[in-house]
Amino acid sequence: MGSGSGAVCDIRLNTTLDESQRAKFQNPEVIRAILVPGRTVAMVGLSTDKTKPSNMVASYLLDEGFKVIPVHPSATSILGQKCFPDLKSIDVLVDVVDVFRPAGEVAKISEDAIAIGAKTVWMQLRIIDLVSAEKLLAAGVNAVVDRCMKMEHGRYSGALHFAGMNTEIITARRRRAGFLP
Repeated sequence: MGSGSGAVCDIRLNTTLDESQRAKFQNPEVIRAILVPGRTVAMVGLSTDKTKPSNMVASYLLDEGFKVIPVHPSATSILGQKCFPDLKSIDVLVDVVDVFRPAGEVAKISEDAIAIGAKTVWMQLRIIDLVSAEKLLAAGVNAVVDRCMKMEHGRYSGALHFAGMNTEIITARRRRAGFLP
């Protein structure tokens, strides 16, 4: 295969979106701007089960300096954070709504995100609702589709390089606390 990115490591293969959809809903510049530690992330569908991906992502984001607000209809606390039954119950400004629910629920979640003034709705891996994503953009809300916040943060912070992953980001700079410029 020669040098460079092989098919196994090619990040573009990890999505079902076409080129124009990737440019709109997986824009690296938008993603990097969203992934600034200190942001408030409401995680809709955060599981109480520590082995579930949503719990692992939330734990990672907390460790990286994000404020995580669990949105769970019946839990009172997850990862030591107070839970809210829905987005409209949250009493602080939310920067990112991270969706760990089926695509069929994204339309309602997006409506609530717009209503509370969230800046971004992030649909995790394999959660794709392009109609809702278009409505979010029309309302002035960033929409990220079919991407994992944890993986993207690791990709842009340089953490995945040290694990041997091809992040398609080339730099000679050493990793500092935070992102690679």
